[in-house]
Amino acid sequence: MPKTFEELMRYLGKLEINVSTIRHAPVFTVAEAQELRGQVAGAHTKNLFLKDKKDNFFLVTVDEEAEVDLKTIHTRIGAASRVSFGKPEKLMEYLGLTPGAVSLFGAINDTHHQVRVVLDESLMKHDIINAHPLTNEATTSIGREDLVTFLKATGHEPLILKIDGSIPNL
Repeated sequence: MPKTFEELMRYLGKLEINVSTIRHAPVFTVAEAQELRGQVAGAHTKNLFLKDKKDNFFLVTVDEEAEVDLKTIHTRIGAASRVSFGKPEKLMEYLGLTPGAVSLFGAINDTHHQVRVVLDESLMKHDIINAHPLTNEATTSIGREDLVTFLKATGHEPLILKIDGSIPNL
């Protein structure tokens, strides 16, 4: 059974991670979530639940404005082949999430470590990162280092890579 919002908040509390959460009407897309800007400071995320042909699963999290090339991302994230979007059934099975609520906080439900977490390096330049707290009816703000602490506590050592194609290589 997937964890609830309340269980996630208790887990973060046990890790001594302070977060702030605002409740809002359900949002299912980045465009809908952008209508809430101004209420929540920090970077806002776009999350891609991906799989390769060998059924390796990845949760790729980038800034909401990032450009992700799905034709070449497999070469960056270590996938065995080109990737496609994971099915909603696997999203629920592994991360306890539904489409529209995909978030890094789903790592709390991946107790068998079936999903590789990939964070875009440009996203990780922000002090505060915002994500759905297992529901698309809220947004939780977490510090960058606290996010990494949370992911590691769930057994997910995040890969931090350049994913955003809109930012040129320096």
